[in-house]
Amino acid sequence: MRRRLINSTLAVVLVVIAVFGVSLVIVETRTIQSGAQDSVAAEAVRLVGIVESRLGSGEKLTPEILSEQITAKRYAEIKVPGRARIEIGSRPAGDVIASTQHGDRGETVTVEEPRSAVSAEIGRTLLVILAVAILAILAAVVLAVQQARRLTAPLTDLAETAERLGSGDPRPRHRRYGVQELDRVADVLDASAERIARMLTAERRLAADASHQLRTPLTALSMRLEEITLTDDPDTVKEEASIALGQVERLTDVVQRLLTNSRDPRSGSAVAFDLDEVVKQQVEEWRPAYRSAGRAIVRSGKKGLRAVGTPGAVAQVLATLIENSLMHGDGTVALRTRVTGNQAVVEVTDAGRGVPPDLGSRVFERTVSGRNSTGLGLAVARDLAEADGGRLELLQQHPPVFALFLAREAEPSAE
Repeated sequence: MRRRLINSTLAVVLVVIAVFGVSLVIVETRTIQSGAQDSVAAEAVRLVGIVESRLGSGEKLTPEILSEQITAKRYAEIKVPGRARIEIGSRPAGDVIASTQHGDRGETVTVEEPRSAVSAEIGRTLLVILAVAILAILAAVVLAVQQARRLTAPLTDLAETAERLGSGDPRPRHRRYGVQELDRVADVLDASAERIARMLTAERRLAADASHQLRTPLTALSMRLEEITLTDDPDTVKEEASIALGQVERLTDVVQRLLTNSRDPRSGSAVAFDLDEVVKQQVEEWRPAYRSAGRAIVRSGKKGLRAVGTPGAVAQVLATLIENSLMHGDGTVALRTRVTGNQAVVEVTDAGRGVPPDLGSRVFERTVSGRNSTGLGLAVARDLAEADGGRLELLQQHPPVFALFLAREAEPSAE
């Protein structure tokens, strides 16, 4: 591209020089020739006037006196009736520029100048024009190289930016070049880089969330399937299979919720559901794990609550809180349901040390953990709760009390 810019610029300059240079040469040549002819004629007129003046006053007419009145390298011939012809200078050989003037007393003055002198002046003028044209070409080359460098360097940089985007590096460079069109391309590339970065972040976040949220339920599901393979009791097999199917349905709902949140965290599919049933199911599902750890899990509080949300997402939030109590807490874990205003609340607490003071305000941030864990569980749980219009809060750090707030189902009006 640089070569094309230079060649195109030089072509334009050469065309301009050719058009205007030839015209200038023609005009200057004619001007010099016309000026030389006019100068010779004017000198002949002036010499006639001098001759008339001297004749009228009776002064002498000699070549020595008249030679001072004529330009050097010019030849003059003066003819006066009744007198000898007077010559000034040497008669030029070859082509000449001549002018003959006649006086009132019959005198004739002829002034000649060799055309070679005019040709020499034309040659000098042509050299000046040629020198100016060469300087113009050199200046055009310099400007073309600079302009080509100014345009090709940003294009090379933009190509590198596009290559970086294609190779998976979505960081915007925020470089501008002072050229409106190139800056527009840079704006589009930076905007594309930011969109790609957001998409990659969302995908990585989805992968991390799904991995974290599905790890424990899949382990529990695997254990139930193992129990099915180890028993021959049809009733036990039916019961365990029913529980396993319920877990699969909840996992499907959680995966769908994670996918929905990754596309648009504000979207939700909240419905009215029996909150007691979800709490009971979680207590029964986690009781074997707590029994194996020598601990207990209990539920209490207001019964018959119906809330608005996604049952699978609510179950996953409670599962995250129960799992955190199992891993990081101590003593009995209690789930208590209550009502505050138009909201249903599920509190999860245990007898452990609770949340460290320095993490109280940051416990729901991603990668923040006080027990060398991933720090994703509470962050994902909060996102799941907020997707349906609820919220997850830490009400108390020691002993720890986490509360899930959900909208209550509107009671039918009495008629």
